[in-house]
Amino acid sequence: MKPTLVLFAAAAFAGVAALAQAQEPVSALKGHDANAPVDVVADRIEVQDRADRAIFSGNVHVTQGELTLDTVRLTVAYASAGGIQIQRLDASGGVVVKSPSENARGDFAVYDLDRKLITLVGNVRLNRGESQILGSRLVIDLNSGRAVIDGGPAGVAQSGGRVRGHFTVPKRGS
Repeated sequence: MKPTLVLFAAAAFAGVAALAQAQEPVSALKGHDANAPVDVVADRIEVQDRADRAIFSGNVHVTQGELTLDTVRLTVAYASAGGIQIQRLDASGGVVVKSPSENARGDFAVYDLDRKLITLVGNVRLNRGESQILGSRLVIDLNSGRAVIDGGPAGVAQSGGRVRGHFTVPKRGS
């Protein structure tokens, strides 16, 4: 997809209001409080204190403010000097990230709390309402609300390098 078309597709996905105001498309996660408490529920936890990490497995559900993340396995990297401070979440196995107005799916995800970036990789699907974008990698910047989806390399029986989108169009009077 050509860069101009990618920008147009992203603008269409962000909604009519963003187009009307001629602003860059913004994710509902813009301004998400990455410093809010992180709650994790899972079937099992393994704490590797010497490595400053905890591994959650089985029906993992993470909540931080209005953001949720569901996955099979989650590794939490933290700093333990002066109390536990979570730095990064690595999720694998059918990852689903949800906000109040959009949800994203992928095979793997990394949530870098320090940089306020969420990256999903592998069979990425981003939905907002009835609109949908498919790609290989999604990066959401929580500071700006900017979401970028890349196509992937060519593979077996795949054209690769392409981003696909399906966008709903509001009904107009005749």
